[in-house]
Amino acid sequence: MLLAESNYPFLSVMWTTFVFFGWVLFIWLLITVYADLFRRHDISGWGKAAWIIFTIFLPFIGVFFYLIAEGRAMSARTEERNAEARSQVDSYVRSVARSGSSTDEIVQAKELLDTGAITQDEYAALKQKALTGAGTDGSRRT
Repeated sequence: MLLAESNYPFLSVMWTTFVFFGWVLFIWLLITVYADLFRRHDISGWGKAAWIIFTIFLPFIGVFFYLIAEGRAMSARTEERNAEARSQVDSYVRSVARSGSSTDEIVQAKELLDTGAITQDEYAALKQKALTGAGTDGSRRT
């Protein structure tokens, strides 16, 4: 506080900047704690309410206690959510990439022919359909 009241305006600006970014950091920590708290399934509503009340009435102590008590579990839960989201995206990309290739359709038809699931005439029709670019619904692929 002495810096803000001094005759050095640069120090006053630096102190104000430091305080501003300190509050931004604290608000970011509070949002992170609340986001983790509300995403948890292993704690009851009463437990969540207790943490919220603790962080409202004693904000700095409450946030730091939550980070100390749940820090490792927070990162583990975040990693699990990220891995699940990544696997969903990967499976979607694989399903979309798999369905568009005429070469894949011919290979699948050949496998069906080799196993005896379809006849030679059916294989020829599937191969011709894949080569001409007709989709399964009769529309042409671009």
